[in-house]
Amino acid sequence: MSDRRFAARDARIRAAEAEFQRHVPVHTANGEETDHPFVCTYSKALPHNKFGEVEPAAYNLLRRALATGSYEDFERIPLGDTRKLVNPQAGLAFAPSGPDPQALSIPPAPRIDSAQHSAEAVELYWMALCRDVLFTRFDDSEVVAEAATELSGLTDFRAPKQGDRVTPQTIFRGDTRGDLTGPYLSQFLLQDIPYGTLLIPQRQDTLVRPVDHLTTWGDWLEVQNGSEPEPEERDFAKRRYIQTPRDLAHYVHFDALYQAYLNAALILLGQNAPVDPGNPYNFSGNQIGFGTYGGPHILSLVTEVATRALKAAWFQKWYVHRRLRPEEFGGRVHQHKRGLREYPIDGEVLDSIAVKQVFGKYGSYLLPQAFPEGSPTHPSYGSGHATVAGACVTILKAWFDESHILPNPVVPTTDGTALEPYTGPDADRLTVGGELNKVAANIASGRNMAGVHWRTDFTQAVLLGEEIAISVLREAKEAALENAVLTLNRFDGTTIAV
Repeated sequence: MSDRRFAARDARIRAAEAEFQRHVPVHTANGEETDHPFVCTYSKALPHNKFGEVEPAAYNLLRRALATGSYEDFERIPLGDTRKLVNPQAGLAFAPSGPDPQALSIPPAPRIDSAQHSAEAVELYWMALCRDVLFTRFDDSEVVAEAATELSGLTDFRAPKQGDRVTPQTIFRGDTRGDLTGPYLSQFLLQDIPYGTLLIPQRQDTLVRPVDHLTTWGDWLEVQNGSEPEPEERDFAKRRYIQTPRDLAHYVHFDALYQAYLNAALILLGQNAPVDPGNPYNFSGNQIGFGTYGGPHILSLVTEVATRALKAAWFQKWYVHRRLRPEEFGGRVHQHKRGLREYPIDGEVLDSIAVKQVFGKYGSYLLPQAFPEGSPTHPSYGSGHATVAGACVTILKAWFDESHILPNPVVPTTDGTALEPYTGPDADRLTVGGELNKVAANIASGRNMAGVHWRTDFTQAVLLGEEIAISVLREAKEAALENAVLTLNRFDGTTIAV
């Protein structure tokens, strides 16, 4: 046993040394906090003036606490009302496995005076206008067609297109492999989940009164100051499959962050989906995997990476970028369009058809929110949901054979109470890898559809999560006796072996 103690210590030291050799990144923000102080960065839950701009003294106390890391300094940050800031100290935590949360970086977020930022904002206004369109009816929807037309004409809209045009088939989708194949929703959000002796249909509860929120200045300002509106009433008796952007937003309002990916793992295990060709037990004549390279191993791994992902995302959110939430930006658009303030906003969003339609519908230029409280009280970039998605999906893509075709694909019926076969021309091309990429995009985009995140919050965060998962997989390999070489396709389409 004494030899084992030394071997166990050496294994941990080797893992630590491997991470110590990682390149030290430079964390760079986009410069807005310096160029345009107090109006271009996150400040929700702090006290604001009548124009929705943060009180400088309060923001400076926030920055002081972030600089010192002192618990006492965090406690000195003044709040505008009852809502508290979400866990800024998590970005300073260490991780017991995988990369240190501060050892990875994401590029600077688009600035609000850029065409890329305008394009992301216009997409969010259209998402709000399309919240109640059935995913299965995107092809027939006039408002979706209008959205696709305007998004196609924007100067710097970085999203999937067909022939340089956004279409109803590409709109609001992710840009990874498999995202454009098959129905909008991943099979992993639709198919029944085998959970021991239970078989769980994925019919979700609904809202008693599905409406948009924070469309008046008074409501918007109260929420920026940290008031907590009454939650929406949920209808637990009326359940249906996810049908619309609002349904997807409702799902990601209450999900456990790794929920969709644990479900995906259970679905794949329940279908006896083939594992990656590099799994060592593919070649054993008298053994199967269990605690290593078997069912219990993957079910723990796919959830374990979630907390690693959150710590890395929280460092980027609070300590590097402090990107303002879309609803905060909507307040800037509203005041600028009304001529009460002048902000350095790129002109494409100010002239947007979607922004004009929102004004026509609600009498304000504010970005309609799916949640009464709007966004959570932490900065926008990158998305926690998306970082967790990138990490969990990467684990699953390494574990299972990504090329395996999922059998019997489905879509919701028109009323959403049942499933029916998906019979599109690509029904035989829904692969494990493609549908895992798609479920990551669905969950991350659901937060955008709620109005609480930007496209790049999603697209950059999944890459952050991917790096974390690859490191965790490497450590898992070094800790096991078996000689496993798992292969996965990264979000950029390249293939690596772990």
